[in-house]
Amino acid sequence: MSLKISVLGSGSSGNCTFVSTSKTRILLDAGLSRVQTGKRLSIIGESLENIDGLILSHEHVDHVHGLGSLLAKQSIPLYIAEGTSEVIQPKPWNKIETIKAGHPFWLGDLKVSPFSIPHDAVDPLAFTFEAEGMKIAHITDLGYMTELVRQRLRGCDIIVLESNHDLEMLRVGSYPWFVKQRIMSRVGHLSNEMTGKFFSDEFDGQARYIVLAHLSENNNHPDIARFAVTQALEKKGFNLQNLLLASKDNPSTVIEV
Repeated sequence: MSLKISVLGSGSSGNCTFVSTSKTRILLDAGLSRVQTGKRLSIIGESLENIDGLILSHEHVDHVHGLGSLLAKQSIPLYIAEGTSEVIQPKPWNKIETIKAGHPFWLGDLKVSPFSIPHDAVDPLAFTFEAEGMKIAHITDLGYMTELVRQRLRGCDIIVLESNHDLEMLRVGSYPWFVKQRIMSRVGHLSNEMTGKFFSDEFDGQARYIVLAHLSENNNHPDIARFAVTQALEKKGFNLQNLLLASKDNPSTVIEV
């Protein structure tokens, strides 16, 4: 059995990730329209009709924009924190399962472990996914690296981690100051520098694949994000060919362990 992941889209314009085992297929977040989600699944050889569950991390529009269109034509079980559900008020015909930080659950043969992250949402969650001894961490939309986050990143075979912005690009950019403050705050987003520091100081070197995600279109550049972690990863013996950057426009390569 294998564990697979493809980041279908990542960024402020929409977030959605596909995770599967040989028996179970799920989506994390619904920031893309049903049409776009279907197209991107098709590119990686999958189908929206075969999705077994949809998990939401939090209520921000770039993570829930396509929720209505996804569920309007297909009854996909929705896994969502109670606080998030109260904010977005999903339609009563949705099959809803309440999830909670610190309470793992099984979706088919896939173990899903939600945990809290610091972000300006009602009850924001990140996740690890486990099957047959393999583990994926998917962590975006957080203002800083808590001890809990660092713990959850240990022992992973695949890491998807936010590298949202370059601090200097953000500071001199065109965003209003209050938006800049929000992004740089402890409930905002991880900078390239913070992500690089994690890989330099805390990374256990076990992951075979790393995906940098949720890159800002206006306040970051793929080359800058990649450079911020490259030296640290080289020192840990990581194969840089397995360092990927998620895109807002196209699905990532399917990673399989």
